[in-house]
Amino acid sequence: MSGRRVIPLTPAAPVAAAGERRIELAAPPPLALYVHFPWCVRKCPYCDFNSHALRESEDAIPEEAYLDALVADLEGALPQVWGRRVHSVFIGGGTPSLMSAQGLDRLLTAIRSLLPLDPLAEITLEANPGTVEAGRFRDYRAAGVNRLSLGIQSFDDRQLLRLGRVHDSAQACAAIETALAHFERVNLDLMYALPQQTPGEALADLERALGFGVSHLSCYHLTLEPNTPFHHAPPPIPDPDTAADMQDAIEARLAAAGFRHYETSAFARPGQECRHNLNYWTFGDYLGIGAGAHGKLSSHEGVVREMRHKHPVRYLEAARTRDFVQERREVTAEEIPFEFMMNALRLTDGFPRELFAARTGLPLAAIEPQLAEARRQGLVEITAEAIRPTERGRHFLNDLLTQFLS
Repeated sequence: MSGRRVIPLTPAAPVAAAGERRIELAAPPPLALYVHFPWCVRKCPYCDFNSHALRESEDAIPEEAYLDALVADLEGALPQVWGRRVHSVFIGGGTPSLMSAQGLDRLLTAIRSLLPLDPLAEITLEANPGTVEAGRFRDYRAAGVNRLSLGIQSFDDRQLLRLGRVHDSAQACAAIETALAHFERVNLDLMYALPQQTPGEALADLERALGFGVSHLSCYHLTLEPNTPFHHAPPPIPDPDTAADMQDAIEARLAAAGFRHYETSAFARPGQECRHNLNYWTFGDYLGIGAGAHGKLSSHEGVVREMRHKHPVRYLEAARTRDFVQERREVTAEEIPFEFMMNALRLTDGFPRELFAARTGLPLAAIEPQLAEARRQGLVEITAEAIRPTERGRHFLNDLLTQFLS
C-alpha cells in the first residue's frame, strides 16, 4: 500500500443529546492557552489555516482593537478556568510577528494579570522570515517570549516562489540567525514533497536547517487541503512512494543527528520538545482566544469544545456584546475514546496506560476490543506500562485511528 502519509481525521461533532452519558474526571488535566492572530502579508496557496491577507484598501492591521477584543475574550472565559494554572502559551496565526512589540507586551501583561501563569511557562510565538526585525525580536524576548517557531518551509528560492512565501532563502537564513541571537529555543518549520521536489532537494533543505544548530524541527508533508488554491489547481507534486522515501530519509538523517522523532511531524533534541504541543497530544486542556481559535476544556460537568467567531471582522464585532463563541459542544462518552486516540497516538512513545482513564474518565477496558484488533493488525504495541503505535501504526495512522471510531 502506497500513500502512507498521515492525513489527520476529523471526528464527527454532534451536539450532545439529552440522556447521553457525560464524562466525569477525577481531576482536570494541565491547561494551556492558545492565542490566534489571523492576519498575514499574503495567503499561501497551500494554507487552510484561519489566516487573512490584508487587502490593499486596508491601511494597517487593527491591532489595538484586536488586542482589546482578545483581552475581553480572555476575561469572559475566566469562569471556565478559574484558579487553574497555565503551563504554556502559544501565539499562532496567521503571522503573529506582524504584531508590534508594544502590542505583544500588552497581550502578555494582560495574560499574566488575568491568569495564574506558571513562572516557567513556555511562551511560543510563530514568526515568518519576511517579518523579521532584530529590534522587534529583542523586544519580543524582553516581553516574555522564550520560544520562537519560524516558518521557513524551504531554502530553495524556486520552491519558496511556488509556495507563495514572502521571503527568499537569504531572508530565511538571516531570520534564523537573528532568532538564535535572542532565543535559546528555536523551532524551524520545513515542508517536503513540494512541487517537482526530488529526495536530494528535500535532504538539502534539511541539511541547511541542521547547519544552524537548532534544537527542534517540524517536518511536514505538503498536503493539498480542500478549499485552497493548490487543491483547486494541483501542482506537480511527488508521487506517494517518492514522498514516503523522502520521509524515511528525513527521519533517518535526523536520528543520526541526535534528534528524537517524538511526534508525527516533530523532531527534537532531548529535553527540547514543544511543551505546548505535548499538552495537545496527551489530551490536556487548552483555552483558545482570538478569531477562529479552538479550545478544549474539562470540568466536573464534562468536556466541552469551543470555537471563536472565525472571521476577524465578525470577531471584532463580537467584542461589543462579548459573545465571542461561535460553536460550543459537549464531548460525549461515546466520542471521547476516538478524540483521545487521535491525539495520543501521534506520539512515537504512545501514552501511559493510566493516562487514558485520567484524561477521559473512562476505564481502559472500554476500548479493549479495539485495542485487541489494532494489535492483531500490528498497529499498536501494548505493554504493562504503555500503549504505543508500532512503526506500521505510525505509517498508517489513519487506519489505526479508525479502530476507535464509534
